[in-house]
Formats: sequence, structure tokens, C-alpha cells
Amino acid sequence: MVTGGAGGLGEATAHALALHGAKVSIFDVNAIAGSQVASTLGGVFCEVDVTNEASVAEGFAKARRAHGQERVLVNCAGTGSAFKTAWRNRETGEIDHFPLEAFQRMIQINLVGTFICIAKSTAGMLTLETLDDAARGVVVNTASVAAEDGQVGQAAYSAAKAGIVGMTLAIARDFMMDGIRVNTILPGTFDTPLLHSAPETVRQRLIDNVPYPRRMGRPAEYASLVLEICRNAYLNGEDIRLDGALRMPPR
Repeated sequence: MVTGGAGGLGEATAHALALHGAKVSIFDVNAIAGSQVASTLGGVFCEVDVTNEASVAEGFAKARRAHGQERVLVNCAGTGSAFKTAWRNRETGEIDHFPLEAFQRMIQINLVGTFICIAKSTAGMLTLETLDDAARGVVVNTASVAAEDGQVGQAAYSAAKAGIVGMTLAIARDFMMDGIRVNTILPGTFDTPLLHSAPETVRQRLIDNVPYPRRMGRPAEYASLVLEICRNAYLNGEDIRLDGALRMPPR
């Protein structure tokens, strides 16, 4: 199961898993793109809002009717926006602050949505027979280097992604007797649809901050790490940066 699988890191992950023989199901709110990806992979698309528990439950039910209980969950669904916590308008002198509704929405999608999917998926994994090393399943979450290197305007985004990092070890320990591993990837600057429309000057500035290799990450490189986490049974409770040694500057 790949959430946010209609594009970007999620789409690349869905393709990589399918290439290695997995029956892939995709959660996304983009029904057109999600259906196309699932069709290409011979998988199942589920139109799901990860912030809505009923929607998530319906998505898992649909996917399991087709493929049975999943052993792998990859959480890629998320969003981003930028607002300073508070600021003074340079023209009018008026002071404003981060819209609280926008802050809450960011937390709901990136953090709460991730947790809802983990809870629903792992509850199902507990019903499975064990494999080698008494394994039942693996969860891979997507945070961001912003969880550790939050930039100007990223208070909400950083808080949500740091929340994912913060709950990774705790959830891994929740399942230490049940054979379910939980890990989180912290991607740096990746060449995803979110950045395709950015001005070239912005893209180049992002690239210039990466020590080596001096470029954006490729979605296939993220997907490759997901595969390794799935394969390597001793990887558990870890938060792994994937960023070309990037440390984000303030701006």
C-alpha cells in the first residue's frame, strides 16, 4: 500500500514495488492520476483522504478485497506551504500571523493522516502469519529534512514532519513483540511535481545547497531506499536522511 501514490515519491515507490513482484494498491485524492498509475501497474486505486478515518478504512477494505492484507505500507501522502509565524506588511505596516486553519490542516494531512494509515494497516498486519524472523510487515514513513532543518516559513511543515520522526521509534517499540518494523525517510530536495513549476532560479538555489551530488534527488532513489528498508530486517525504528549531505540554510 502506497499513500500519495499518484505522483512524485509515491508513484516512483509504487513502480519499484510492482517491479519486484508486489501487488500494489494506491491511496490518493487525485483520482485521475491515481487510476492511471494503478492501471499501469496492474494495481488497485483507492480514492482516499488520509485525514478522514472512514475514508482510510474504506480504502483499506477495497485494497484488501483485491489483494488481501498488505505486508508493506509506505506513507508518501503529504502537502506543504510556507507562512512566517508572524510578520509586518512592508507596505501597510499591519501585522499578521500564520493562519491557524492552515497550520492545523498541515498537521492533519502530514502527521495525523500518516498515523491513521499506520494504525489501520498495522491492525491488519497483526492478523497475518509470521515469516522469517517472525516478521509480519513493515511501515515506511516520509518525513523531511525540514523536521531537523526547518527554514523560514516552515513552522507548520517542520512541526508535522518532526512529529513523524518523533513517533517512529515509539511505534516500532509498540510492535516489538509482533514482527512489524517501522522506519522513516527524511528526503532532502527531490525533483518532484511540486518543484517542476518553480522558477529556474529557485531550483538552482536549492541545488546549490546540496554538497554532493550537486543536483536534486531522483524519486527512484527514494524508492530504492524503500526497497532496502523492506529487504533489510535489521532496519527498525530508524529515521534516515536521504539528502546528499544537505543541511538546509535559514532561507
